[in-house]
This record gives sequence, structure tokens and C-alpha cells, in this order.
Amino acid sequence: MKVPDSAMTHGGKFHADDVFSSALLRILNPNIRFTRVFEVPENYDGLVFDIGWGRFDHHQRDAKVRPNGTAYAAFGLLWQEFGAELVGGEEASRMDEYFVQPLDRDDNTGCGSVLADVIGSFNPNWDSEEDPDVCFEEAVQFATTLLKKKLETVWSIQRAKKLVEAACADMQDGIVVLPRFAPWKQVLAGTGADFVVYPSQRGGFSAQGVPADRESSALKYEFPTAWAGKPEEELTAVSGVKTLRFCHNNRFLISTGTMEDAIRACKLTRGENV
Repeated sequence: MKVPDSAMTHGGKFHADDVFSSALLRILNPNIRFTRVFEVPENYDGLVFDIGWGRFDHHQRDAKVRPNGTAYAAFGLLWQEFGAELVGGEEASRMDEYFVQPLDRDDNTGCGSVLADVIGSFNPNWDSEEDPDVCFEEAVQFATTLLKKKLETVWSIQRAKKLVEAACADMQDGIVVLPRFAPWKQVLAGTGADFVVYPSQRGGFSAQGVPADRESSALKYEFPTAWAGKPEEELTAVSGVKTLRFCHNNRFLISTGTMEDAIRACKLTRGENV
């Protein structure tokens, strides 16, 4: 479906639902213009949402409900239509669950949402002389920035997936070495990888344990208790790794001066003689 250059939604007080719906449509068509009304005129040929009981409204009887019981609001209906176009089907479903549904739920039930409250604060106060349509546009601009940032994060993770998969193909002894840091958990969790090693933003290299599966944060291997939280000057003697600089107190992360020592620390953690 092509997003037209004009769209219509309800007037009066605006909410996160119609604001994020507008933000999504503006990302899809930067030329779109919004009109806020209390009744949709006959023969209007633009896109109508959150009013009018049409395809992208949710106030009518028998409005659409997700299989998990969460009712759609306008944002969810529009995301269902266009989300996969932006991020692909799998990520669209994940984003619906964690970002869109909470806003839909708040709009339909008033259950409360910090983000929805923030958007609501853009409405004119009761004694304000501000133009509600100007305030609406300010809210849409804000929501557009947030939604773009969210989408850019998803696109970044999708790019990272390719990099991590390529490194995983060259994995040796259960240790994946990345050429640079990239989000890796969605790819490596539940695979044959035990550890991931990558250049640290602070210099040197970092290594992390890999979760046993995607549903749990439990690692296959935690770094030794004797290393946890020790100052750098003690770590070499305790570990036998010359450039070991840091071991997180929760034992999921270490930092070393060299890639070789990061790999060595991972092997020692598995009880290997190296």
C-alpha cells in the first residue's frame, strides 16, 4: 500500500496512538500532511486513521485483536500494514511486541505508559492559548525522531547480524573473534559458541561468555570467581594471563591488552591447559 500525501485523524486532545501513527506515516512519506477533524468528510481520498471506523481505526465494535489478546490501536494497525516493509517480518513482530503493543494497550485500556505520558504532555494546558494543531505537530516531530532512532537501532542490528554470522563461520574452539564490536547475542546465543572476543572501545580486547540459549541470560561459562572484581595489579598473578586488566564482578566480561590473551583467558575458563 502506498502512503498518500494527505492523511486525516481526530481533532481535540491527542495521544501517543495518533501521534506515533503520524510519525510512522511521515517516515514512510516525508511529504505527508495531516488534517485533524471531528468528522471525516464524505469522499475524502486520503488515508484516515484513529477516526471514522475504517481500516486504521479501532473504536468500532468488533475491532481487531491480536492472538495474544492485546487489542490493536491505530498505531498497531498501521504497523501491521507497514512494519515489515521497514524492518522485515521477524523484526516487525518483535518491535510490535516490545514497542507498539505497550502503546496500543495504553490507548485502549489507560493502563499507563511513561512514553504515552510524555507524548500527552505536548497537549496544551487547560488555560493555554496554544494552538492544539501546532502542539500536535511538535509532538509528531518528537515521536518521529524517537521512532527513527528505534528503526536505526534495528537496522544496525540487522547489519551486525551479517558481520557476526561471518565471524561465526570462522569460529575456532568455540571462540568467535569479531573484527569490531557489534551486537552479537541474537546470533550467537544457543549456537556452538562459548565466548566472543572483540576489540574494546577502551583499547585492547574484551571477551564475553555466550548465553546457552536465547531465552535465558545464563552463560555456558562464567569467568573464574578468583578473577572477579580484582584490581589489575592482582589479576596477572591470580589468572596467569599477562595482560588481563579487568574481570567484571558478575564474571561475564573481561578485558585484556591483546587478542591472544583474551582467547587464552577464555580457554583457561574452560579448564584447558594453555
